[in-house]
Amino acid sequence: MEIKQDDLSGKKIVELLMDHLNSMTSLSPPESVHALDLEGLKSPEVTFWSVWIKDELLGCGALKELDSSHGEIKSIKTAKIHLRKGVARKMLHHIVEEAKQRGYKRLFLETGSLDGFMPARNLYKSMGFQYCEAFSDYKEDPNSVFMKMELS
Repeated sequence: MEIKQDDLSGKKIVELLMDHLNSMTSLSPPESVHALDLEGLKSPEVTFWSVWIKDELLGCGALKELDSSHGEIKSIKTAKIHLRKGVARKMLHHIVEEAKQRGYKRLFLETGSLDGFMPARNLYKSMGFQYCEAFSDYKEDPNSVFMKMELS
């Protein structure tokens, strides 16, 4: 598996991100969907990566800088045909290492509270994330859970 910084211009990545947004809206009410759209992922404070084997897209993920000491994980998604092959874990590990290299003290994420998000929550917990209060501009929401990882 190779992780590459991605400019979000390729057809395969756009399709995977559309699938990501569609699955988020199918699992959560609209006011509880916090996934960034394509333009949001192109923001200067967001770094986006994709995971490949040769020319086959396996997944993606992003890191949003909240401030000089804190980051937020965004848009971790595995292509359906590559689920349970370690793609999301590899991407998450890559993002955590990048956050450490940037000197972040803390890394945050928001994910869903419903059963459909249980695999994601289990992955984050297995990597050392712990539940926390809402952060940044998020508000408490029964359809969301918030997690953080101390990096220093």
